[in-house]
Amino acid sequence: MDKDDKNIPPATPEESGAPDNTRKGRRGQRGDSNRRGGGGPDDSRSQRVESEWEEKIIQVRRVTKVVKGGKKLSFRAVVAVGNGKGQVGIGVGKAAEVISAIQKGVVDARKSLVKVPLVGATIPHEVVGKLGSSRILLKPAAKGTGVIAGGAARAILELAGVGDVMSKSLGSRAPLNVARATIDGLQSLRTFEEAARLRGMNLKQMLV
Repeated sequence: MDKDDKNIPPATPEESGAPDNTRKGRRGQRGDSNRRGGGGPDDSRSQRVESEWEEKIIQVRRVTKVVKGGKKLSFRAVVAVGNGKGQVGIGVGKAAEVISAIQKGVVDARKSLVKVPLVGATIPHEVVGKLGSSRILLKPAAKGTGVIAGGAARAILELAGVGDVMSKSLGSRAPLNVARATIDGLQSLRTFEEAARLRGMNLKQMLV
């Protein structure tokens, strides 16, 4: 070898293209992906819990309040929440912004959940829900009928998990009153076993 060759410094890993850097890079990418995901089993569980509840906006109105010095504008949101398994609630939220009003309505709806007894995909018996000047008639229906309802009543029934039902609004058709009348009707439903227990009878005595 010549003297000049002895004086040449050894090549660095970057210049020689050694695989050490690629390995480190891959490790770094894996670490970054884990950090970005940051999602353990707790996050997946919380997403499952949240996915069980469905929200529907029934009405959003702009309301005006006269105060000293002028008028104050705000929004009122009527929101229904249900899990499709016999639990449903309705809430009202008011705020200066629509999003805040909807969020308040959801919180209020979850505080007022009611349990609805179901027989298959329909209700146990006929019932009339009342609230103020609003009245709504709910009738059980055969399998495959679907939800024959409109507006606020349809949203409440679908969120409650009722698949086959017939309804008719008999009074005022204000969305908030109709929704609350529907909740009142669903809340007053009783199964055959509950009716027998309230009367102090067994099932055989009820059938006679």
